Amino acid sequence: MKLKKEFISQNFGEESLLVPTGAAKFSGLVKGNRTLGVILEYLKKETSEDEIVVSLKERYDAAEDVLRRDVTRVLNELRNIGALDE
Repeated sequence: MKLKKEFISQNFGEESLLVPTGAAKFSGLVKGNRTLGVILEYLKKETSEDEIVVSLKERYDAAEDVLRRDVTRVLNELRNIGALDE
């Protein structure tokens, strides 16, 4: 899976934004913390949920089940707005 080209992600310090282009069916703005930004960075290339969780585990001192829950939640939200190419 990866982020559709109709969406642009940008990080501003501790805040991350996902913005649809005119070609996207979703019209709105997704705003989140730095972790969202990291997940979006992984999604700029083909990846899997497991690969994202493993990468976050290497990067942050957090329990894997907590990371997996957060990644699953983010991916489900991105699916809901049509931002993922699977």
